[in-house]
Amino acid sequence: MTIDDLLRRLTQGNRGGEEWSEGEGDNGFEWKEERQRRPNWGSARIPKIPVIAAAVVMLVLLCFTGAVDFYTDVLWYRSLGFASVLWRRILPQAVLVVVYTLTAFAVYSLNWRLAIRVGADEFRRTTGSDAELIPERYAVICAAALAFMGGLGSRANWQVVMRFLNRAGFGEVDAIFGNDIGFYIFSLPFLNIILRWAIGLVLTSLVGSVVAFLFCRSLRSDEGKITLIRGARTHILAQVAVFLAMLSIRVWFSRYDLLYSPSGIVYGIGYTDLHVRLPGLAVLSIAVMAAAAMILINLYRPFIRPTVIIVGALLAVGLASLTVLPAIVQGYIVQPNEYEREKEFLAFHINSTRKAFGISEVQTSQVIPSQDVTVEDMADNSETVENIRLWDYGPLLRTYKQLQEIRTYYDFSDVDIDRYKLNGKNRQVMLSIRELDLSQLQNRTWVNSHLEFTHGYGVVMNPVNEMEEGGLPVFFMKDLPPKSTVPISVTKPQIYYGEKPSTYALVKTNVNEFDYPMGDSNIRSTYDGTGGIPIGSLSRRLLFAIKYSDSEILFTDSLTADSRVLLNRNVKDAAGEIAPFLVLEEDIYPIIVDGRILWLQDAYTASSAYPYSRPLSLNAAAQAGLARYSGVNYLRNSVKITVDAYDGSMTFYVADQSDPIIQSWVKIFPGLFKPRDEVPPEIEAHFRYPEEYFEAQSEVYRIYHMTDTNTYYNREDVWMTTPAGQDRRIRPNYVTMQLMDGQEPEFALIAPFMPYGRNNLIGWIAGRSDVGHYGELVVYQFPKQELVFGPPQIEALIDQNTVISSQLSLWSQRGSDVIRGDLLVIPVGKSLLYVQPLYLRAERGELPELKRIILATGGRVAWGETFDEAALELFGRTNTAQAVTPPPNPAEEGWSTESAASPRDEAGSEQSAHDLASEAVLRYEGATRAIQNGDWARYGLELKELGDLLEKIERATGRGR
Repeated sequence: MTIDDLLRRLTQGNRGGEEWSEGEGDNGFEWKEERQRRPNWGSARIPKIPVIAAAVVMLVLLCFTGAVDFYTDVLWYRSLGFASVLWRRILPQAVLVVVYTLTAFAVYSLNWRLAIRVGADEFRRTTGSDAELIPERYAVICAAALAFMGGLGSRANWQVVMRFLNRAGFGEVDAIFGNDIGFYIFSLPFLNIILRWAIGLVLTSLVGSVVAFLFCRSLRSDEGKITLIRGARTHILAQVAVFLAMLSIRVWFSRYDLLYSPSGIVYGIGYTDLHVRLPGLAVLSIAVMAAAAMILINLYRPFIRPTVIIVGALLAVGLASLTVLPAIVQGYIVQPNEYEREKEFLAFHINSTRKAFGISEVQTSQVIPSQDVTVEDMADNSETVENIRLWDYGPLLRTYKQLQEIRTYYDFSDVDIDRYKLNGKNRQVMLSIRELDLSQLQNRTWVNSHLEFTHGYGVVMNPVNEMEEGGLPVFFMKDLPPKSTVPISVTKPQIYYGEKPSTYALVKTNVNEFDYPMGDSNIRSTYDGTGGIPIGSLSRRLLFAIKYSDSEILFTDSLTADSRVLLNRNVKDAAGEIAPFLVLEEDIYPIIVDGRILWLQDAYTASSAYPYSRPLSLNAAAQAGLARYSGVNYLRNSVKITVDAYDGSMTFYVADQSDPIIQSWVKIFPGLFKPRDEVPPEIEAHFRYPEEYFEAQSEVYRIYHMTDTNTYYNREDVWMTTPAGQDRRIRPNYVTMQLMDGQEPEFALIAPFMPYGRNNLIGWIAGRSDVGHYGELVVYQFPKQELVFGPPQIEALIDQNTVISSQLSLWSQRGSDVIRGDLLVIPVGKSLLYVQPLYLRAERGELPELKRIILATGGRVAWGETFDEAALELFGRTNTAQAVTPPPNPAEEGWSTESAASPRDEAGSEQSAHDLASEAVLRYEGATRAIQNGDWARYGLELKELGDLLEKIERATGRGR
């Protein structure tokens, strides 16, 4: 049976008892056609052939350029070894287009052709005319067009479909429905898509059928009365019934939406939701399904009044349960006993939010802090002290630009921080890559933009805590050609792939590429890597000439058989093209491994479907610099990506193998990801706790550290990362530090917390980065009754210091720009050391100089031209002021030398008081040299010896009695 046979039988059954007249046709029916009269639009005729030809040409050109772009993408993916990734993305999209298009076409064409036949038959029966009101081919064309457009739109859902087909379990269930969390992350979004598709198909089909009946005059208005023939009524009501059935299922699934309800004190299902709204949705779903069933029954056995009563009652109960009853229950049952009613649901919400943002396993410790950092603390934490960052990112970047850009066409995009093992110790360094900025070329041509100036060159690096005289950084790596004063070498200093926007580059050509300037000439080289796509053949040259609309590629004589084209050279854009399903960290940073420069990019898996977890609000996310994470309620730092700056080779490593979302993507793209245990140790040593992830977790933890439901309900202990009365959030700081439980010094990202509305510190959080502890969070909380100065309070103490404030005013009056760096809070032992660098920039200058270092602890403030001088002012002169004071002459003081006890009598020493004083001076000088050399251990030893000598001097002179 053909589709025409099916349609004829359907129309025969919908004619309300009328019969077809039999004839001589192939199918037993006689069809008479009359050519439809067309209106006379006048004698003017549109030249159809040129218009159609132009449209065909445009369509062919669009298809051809699209095919060129697609093929070059295939070549690029293949050059990176990720061709399978591209095909695994394209195939699901193609399947979705085909499935949706065929399904929609079948539904639309069947219903619309049926509507046309029913309407045409009624028209012929009532008028006796054989005119064809609407040709069925119009319905077929419209159905095909709408189905294909819908199919193209369905491609956007390929990720949801593939994650459903490759779903992974979380091993945890929600507290209300008992479903695995994976059901909400993977399955429910897929089911909602199917329902939306089904509802959309039925609704579109219904609208098209109504339009067809209007054209066929089966649905018309006669003197204000709407008339609908029986066949049309049956056809429309059947579709309405199907639509209501789909809507009923959608209402049933909407019960799960209550798990994300923001109303009330609980994010998710609360008392009223569970006892009123949830049953109300179930009743409403049943009512809508009953309405669908009653409509179908009434088509064959009408009983309208009972139908209206039953469906109306169910709808009334369902709607009342969603509108009136919730307000009554909330106002008279819940609110008078809100905490007791909501306590259980608050626990669900707190636990789910902590798990969703990875803060449920935070290691917390209660610490009673010391008021002051002592010299012994500085000595015991010498590696922390030696790695305190004195250079702010902004001033240092300007210094890099002024001192190390060398030429205008070089640029530094950013300054990053990392650590390297030097002389057996971890040293924190700041570094940046010297990239090429083609927009700054003085005479930009096609040759120098694509063949000659193809790459940046070299690395600039300085330690975080050192400076030269004049307030400039001490460079570990600098200049062109690169010079290094530390055992870190770069064998491939050319930067073909980086952070800056870039165009395509042609390498291995007859034109030697520019490396760097040297005197009156330039040093040049030829690319010897394997990156890029071969472009030596004529066909490839033609292909890329079309892609970039650049005929120079086709006609240049500079290309050889070995030439290659490098494209997609922005690291972040390239990673996003390969894995668009990952959320990429804004800040990428370079690392030097085996002489090569690699870019390290952090990537996240995110979702907004974790039940009971409160998402990041827009305001809070924007304040933390995370506006693009607004609405996210599940986040994991699951992937680390490395990109070679020389050849663009890219590797994706799974950093968090416990994340079910990344487990799903690994199943979908088995050739893309490498497991964590395959990360080379030299790369893993440079993993950092990513800032955006840390900021998101800190933002959540400041509220959800309150695990007690009553404390959370009353908001008794909300913390802040933004000082009271200020809009500027305290930025996290990478430090090398020894945690308070006495472990080895390690690289961590830390941030302080302050009580809500107050500026003192209540604790701090650290994200650990070193191998063996990567990804762990540690929180140290201070007693509420102890006053620990916060950054704003230290800033106030600095402003109140007369020496500092007067000098700052003097500099400002002379026209210099005083730049106050970030106030760093550095845990040293069980106390905190506050460090703030001060920079000075001339009125018309662009080069900021590190002019002073301010240190503070225990309410005391000191500064100096260097960190050592400031530390000596803060610790040395305070603790040893008496040590350098010459001992008093007993005769001058009116003492009797006979009555004064001798050193021999009191201490058993043959040294005189004068000898002891001389040795004390030597000890003081030794302590001064130690602090200047950054040798805090030696400094503490010298001070201990100095203290012993002072006691002996006191006993020798009789002051000890």
